[in-house]
Amino acid sequence: MAEIRPVEDDAELAVAVELANAVAPDHALTLDERRQILEQLPRNRTFVAYLDGEPLGTSAGLFHPGSPHPSCRNLVLPEARRHGLGSALYRAISEWARGEEAQLLEVRADEADPAGIEFALHRGFREVSREIQAILDLEQVETPGVAPPNGIEIVPWSERPELARDLYDVYAEATPDIPGNEDEVEPYDGWLSLHMQGPGDRADATFVAIAGDEAVGFAKLSLTDAQPEIAYHDLTGVKRAWRGRGIARALKARQIAWAKSAGYRRLSTNNEERNAPIRKLNEQFGYRPGPALILFRGPLA
Repeated sequence: MAEIRPVEDDAELAVAVELANAVAPDHALTLDERRQILEQLPRNRTFVAYLDGEPLGTSAGLFHPGSPHPSCRNLVLPEARRHGLGSALYRAISEWARGEEAQLLEVRADEADPAGIEFALHRGFREVSREIQAILDLEQVETPGVAPPNGIEIVPWSERPELARDLYDVYAEATPDIPGNEDEVEPYDGWLSLHMQGPGDRADATFVAIAGDEAVGFAKLSLTDAQPEIAYHDLTGVKRAWRGRGIARALKARQIAWAKSAGYRRLSTNNEERNAPIRKLNEQFGYRPGPALILFRGPLA
């Protein structure tokens, strides 16, 4: 019989993190990084599934600000599947979510893991959006020599920390233009804490396009010690009035140059399949497509 235990301390959280990293290495985090995320998003719960006393799966749910649907992960080691662990974890996270007055769950499944997709569809989940992975092998490309357009300077945010509010203005204008993100603009304080000062965020890996004294665009990388050879693209945004001038291209080139000089071997990102401009830009820089990450929304158990 499966035994589902809620995580109550750091030792149990370490077990959950190790399991999650083993099942989904492309989304691996360190224990400290996971702990920081949970501290920033206190409406959360994590469970570990045991079979004959051995930890074989984990489930976690957390609420992002403003969302009525908890974002959940349900992960079981491949060799331990088909023993009811996934269903037991689904019931446990559903019971927690019901206590938080949620009516639906949001889960993501990797296209490279058909069993995860089958699990969601079999339980009545429906696809909401699909993000196509794009990967750049930094050892196979030269450092791009794209210069910013006239009148634009690109600097690390670490050199201009006072521009935080300007960066938020870029975020608030650019995010609704990304398909699937129309209603996801967060208040300034939450955005700054969660998206710019999180465990994977570094000011020296965030690049700002400046016109005069105004930030008109920025591009941010997300980094983790759990994956020291891979840097992940986060938001690349440009204010509407400044688009079409090559600012996004210059920001992307600066990110590639920084990642190569910092010793990273790969850049990776996921772009919503309807987001044609950024997908075209990535293709022009030599990014190759990878498996999609599918967002599902569905019922509690």
